[in-house]
Amino acid sequence: MAILIGERPSQAIWRDYLELTKPKVVVLMLITSLVGMFLATRAGVPWTVLIFGNLGIALCAGGAAAVNHVVDRRIDAVMARTHKRPIAEGRVSPSAALTFAFVLAALGQAMLLTFTNPLTAWLTLASLLGYAVIYTGFLKRATPQNIVIGGLAGAAPPLLGWTAATGHVSAEPLLLVLIIFAWTPPHFWALAIHRKEEYAKADIPMLPVTHGVHYTKIHILLYTFALLAVSLMPYVIHMSGMLYLVCALGLGARFLQWAVVLYRGTRPHAAINTFKYSIYYLFLLFIALLVDHYLLLNL
Repeated sequence: MAILIGERPSQAIWRDYLELTKPKVVVLMLITSLVGMFLATRAGVPWTVLIFGNLGIALCAGGAAAVNHVVDRRIDAVMARTHKRPIAEGRVSPSAALTFAFVLAALGQAMLLTFTNPLTAWLTLASLLGYAVIYTGFLKRATPQNIVIGGLAGAAPPLLGWTAATGHVSAEPLLLVLIIFAWTPPHFWALAIHRKEEYAKADIPMLPVTHGVHYTKIHILLYTFALLAVSLMPYVIHMSGMLYLVCALGLGARFLQWAVVLYRGTRPHAAINTFKYSIYYLFLLFIALLVDHYLLLNL
């Protein structure tokens, strides 16, 4: 339960500050960033870019996540999934969290400017602001299409990894961004169906709340079809080979199966299971891209 107004927050420990960064989300972002780096070059990624580039991206992402905790603290306090978060329970004060977020973002930007290039630093800053300010501060409460529009910020890591390694933007990393952009709505709307009552209680206009569960299931199914099509594009443009194509078809077919199961309502807990599978899907799809890339290099 959230602390009362005027009550002093309990003493924070390092785990509370770590939780503010949403480490599991950041790890998934770093995997896609790493894949972007390795796909960008045949010569190998310099160790300074590999370590400090990803660390800079991670710090900026963690800073954005901490801002999200601050802005959403009243929402978090009334939702079962989030009511034990550090700010919602009063273990970290909003001002301390914002200071922490600023320090993380500043350190991340300094690392990116020092060890990568200005383009990566600016794109990372834009992604940070897109998530922390535009999505969290405005879109999340303004429209049921919040996750579609705001998903672009979360789709940026492979582009950031690519530009960190090369210093320029090309079609290939934009295609990787498009894959994550298409993945985000079915991923998050499945969770939103599972937590519909909580979002309604928190007065957040998620699609299942504003348009109903059936309408949302249809859109999850449509976006999953679109994701399957988009995921095949790396093979179409000769960015990847047969191994990736087989993996993309298999992983996409399984995702589509879950979307159909969710639509039909034939299994209990289909929404949360679809959400969980979507995480494995993205992780395995990008690993397949990476393995295929090095397989092609050795042919």
